[in-house]
Amino acid sequence: MLTTDQCYQAVAGRDRRFDGMFFTAVHSTGIFCRPSCPARTPLRKNVDFYRTAAAAAEAGFRACKRCRPDASPNSPEWDIRADVTARAVRLIRDGLVDREGIPGLASALGYSPRQLGRVLRAELGVSPLAIARTERVRTARTLVESTTMSMSEIAFAAGFSSIRQFNESFRDVYESSPRHLRTGRISANTTDSIVVRLAYRPPLDLSHLFAYLGVRAISGVEDVGAAHYTRSLRLAHGPAVVSLTPGPGDFIECRLRLADTRDLGSAVSRSRRILDLDADPVAVNSTLTAAGLSTLTDSFPGIRSPGTGDPVELAIRTVLGQQISVSAARTHLNRLVDGFGEELPAQLRVGSVDRVFPTAAAIADVPEADWSLPTRRIETIRSVATRLAEGSIDLGPGGDRQAAGEALLAIAGIGPWSLGYIRMRALGDPDIHLGSDLGVAKALRSLHGSGEGSNDWSRQLEHCRPWRSYVTHLLWAHHARTRHRRQQDRAQTQTHEGHNETRRTPCP
Repeated sequence: MLTTDQCYQAVAGRDRRFDGMFFTAVHSTGIFCRPSCPARTPLRKNVDFYRTAAAAAEAGFRACKRCRPDASPNSPEWDIRADVTARAVRLIRDGLVDREGIPGLASALGYSPRQLGRVLRAELGVSPLAIARTERVRTARTLVESTTMSMSEIAFAAGFSSIRQFNESFRDVYESSPRHLRTGRISANTTDSIVVRLAYRPPLDLSHLFAYLGVRAISGVEDVGAAHYTRSLRLAHGPAVVSLTPGPGDFIECRLRLADTRDLGSAVSRSRRILDLDADPVAVNSTLTAAGLSTLTDSFPGIRSPGTGDPVELAIRTVLGQQISVSAARTHLNRLVDGFGEELPAQLRVGSVDRVFPTAAAIADVPEADWSLPTRRIETIRSVATRLAEGSIDLGPGGDRQAAGEALLAIAGIGPWSLGYIRMRALGDPDIHLGSDLGVAKALRSLHGSGEGSNDWSRQLEHCRPWRSYVTHLLWAHHARTRHRRQQDRAQTQTHEGHNETRRTPCP
């Protein structure tokens, strides 16, 4: 938690690292801003600080039109923490309140609506409904600026129950009507693809991130290149396809094709989790550097711990990947999707992405003859899929990491490595070290040879909390680079020997 003096220091320095972590409310103007707002720094006596945009809006402040605080990256705090407040925020951003209301949110967290309201108001100073309203307004603004949809269509797509509520919320947050935000420069075909800019905190090693996802891409579900990541998503109201590419400045361009625009907020939230866009790379780097891992952090600045767009897919991928290579696991996944994946409607398809990964229920019913796997592995897959389908294991954004871990370990065939990988990528746990992983072990042996990490690695690792997932990804990246260099050296040696052999062989 930042003190008010630290917050004001960040505002005075226009420090972009803190955008989204807190919001500055200026009493003399009645607006709230992000810390990096380029406007003149307000006097200390005239400002208050809020942890969420919802709290600032509920206190009567409107969003600054110059710095667009609603377009800030989200706070990494809600991804780090595993308590009920963080789980509630993640579920609200995934659209659960819009689909099931506050009772549905409370039920998913095991609380009564009144208890949940007390918890969030005590910590954040705002109710869960107010947080959901702020997310609705942000979604609605995206639709106003990016589509030719009518205002009534936008209102209901964003989750508002009436046009009046839609207009009042806009005036409260932006002090203007929705129509005033429509520029009139929208092309006619934007109803097919909605384009959203996703902010992040630099640096971001996007090339390594795309390469990591590309090696594991499932044919028909994902398409990855050097500068794009496209995949299908299974959302509450229908399928979708998201394409993520580098954008101008510190933004990722997110192009979405949705079967139902009510899923826009959920699609954006999942896109952010896939690329880990809410991470604080400066905090990660400073912690790992202080722990003595500067060689790793300097070699891969801005590395991320990617999540997943489909927790069912990630869980099945993990079980399939036990004790086999990444490429072999990918082969099994391709067969599964070819045989049991659902085809996308023609209007949603993008390039080679034409299917959605099967549901947990469908996977549980796959005949044994279609797996080409050992019987025990098939039983593990069926057990995981069955529990995911019936809801006894929750790997979604609001899942309890501890409870999910205990339930997974109770399944025969799920061990520490599988649990750690699922927690890291499906549940977004930033503090997972996969010490038993072969790639991690090889990277550590390589580092020990160069001197780094040789002096009590366990002690160093403890000092890396709560960012040990990033250590795991750094070690994987180090191993991949070392292996690539060895392959290049081997190829150059073989080429050189071939040239020598040619020179020694007389012409016929």
